[in-house]
Amino acid sequence: MKKLLIFAGLLGLVSITPTVFGQGMLKKLKDKANQVVDKAADKALGNEVEKRTGIPADDGTSNSGSGKPVNKGGAGLTNTEPPDVKAQMTEAEKAHKAAQYSDARYALSQALMGVEIQLGKEILLSLPKNAAGLAADTLQDKVMSTQWGWSNLSIQRVYKNNAVKQMTMVIGNAGVYSGLAQLYFANAGMVEASGEQQNYKQVKVKGNKGIIQFDDSKGYSLIIGLGQSSGIIWECINFATEKEVMDAANSFDIDGIKKLLGEQ
Repeated sequence: MKKLLIFAGLLGLVSITPTVFGQGMLKKLKDKANQVVDKAADKALGNEVEKRTGIPADDGTSNSGSGKPVNKGGAGLTNTEPPDVKAQMTEAEKAHKAAQYSDARYALSQALMGVEIQLGKEILLSLPKNAAGLAADTLQDKVMSTQWGWSNLSIQRVYKNNAVKQMTMVIGNAGVYSGLAQLYFANAGMVEASGEQQNYKQVKVKGNKGIIQFDDSKGYSLIIGLGQSSGIIWECINFATEKEVMDAANSFDIDGIKKLLGEQ
């Protein structure tokens, strides 16, 4: 109640002498009054929550207002080896015979994930060690599989030099890649039809339809579709020209990648 009276007094003072304080001081006083009221309301709400639930409320005044410690350490998670395909297939067969169908399904999904990762590593091995005058940074190679059934696989390879020039290549087999390509195609067609400055442009890379885009802050982006659900994206930072990007993309064995992805 005391804080509410202070709030009322402040508002009264502001309303009586607006010419003295000016607009800047008026805003400061209102903000201060609102902070006092909000803090009092939060404390009252916290007390009510604690009363009804028995759980101490965190009033925001300390790192452990609720009695819960703040985490300040921990080694995190360790990397695990990809699933062993043969072992998971054996486990799935055992679980199926025992009518443990949920376990059988899980083991099969792990086996398929293992296959995806093996295929992803095979694709990485097929990529050149150098492209567009840039060396492959194999420490940044990634194979990511988030769903089983060869439906959401992404493979990343980064090429760079010791300066600021870099090309990131992502190969993927997922609906998002084909959807992204269609979105780019739609935008490019709309830009060409309207006659505005082209930030998108339709191109072909070894017979595969694609879109190239330029952004002042991001550089060049090139995406091509491979079959029904696969695609390749090149993100090129500090490339001088569109031709330099296209030459880099054409230096890759696109047909070989498509074959490994099962798109031929």
